[in-house]
Amino acid sequence: MLPNYKVKYEKEVIPVLKKELDEKNPMALPRLEKIVVNMGIGEAIQNYKIMESAVEELATITGQRPIITKAKKSIAAFKLRTGHSIGCCVTLRSAMMYEFYERLVNIVLPRVRDFRGLSHKSFDGHGNYTLGLKDQLVFPEVNYAKVEKAKGMNITIVTTAETDHEAFKLLSLMDLPFRRQ
Repeated sequence: MLPNYKVKYEKEVIPVLKKELDEKNPMALPRLEKIVVNMGIGEAIQNYKIMESAVEELATITGQRPIITKAKKSIAAFKLRTGHSIGCCVTLRSAMMYEFYERLVNIVLPRVRDFRGLSHKSFDGHGNYTLGLKDQLVFPEVNYAKVEKAKGMNITIVTTAETDHEAFKLLSLMDLPFRRQ
């Protein structure tokens, strides 16, 4: 069974994008490529249990086992050495990506405190959008009783769009709640 947002893209978004971007070939239209969820845990240098709990929580949130990211450089001011574990990351594609996107748009973002919409300025110039969450507790999958410390995360939505304008059109048609300008 196809995820709801995959069906929405094929049935509703493609015809509108064809018209607005004046493109006849549906394969040339922008689409979601992947979603990368990244948690940076700097405190993991002193306490490795924080890293283990972050990996468990990220696996619960995304439904996929995260990889542990390591430091590439040593930085004495942060007591960081090359090879230390400093974060975890998950890359979601195809069906899991659309399911995560649906939960993000319909459940998670409305639960964010004082949420007034996403900024238009978080595009990277190549059609990708990044948003940050300060707390993992906005995800309903996370058990509040087991959380020791609030950990934020970055969510990057990677599209095949060439420009930020095309990506904005795509994401707004896919119900990402942008702030009114």
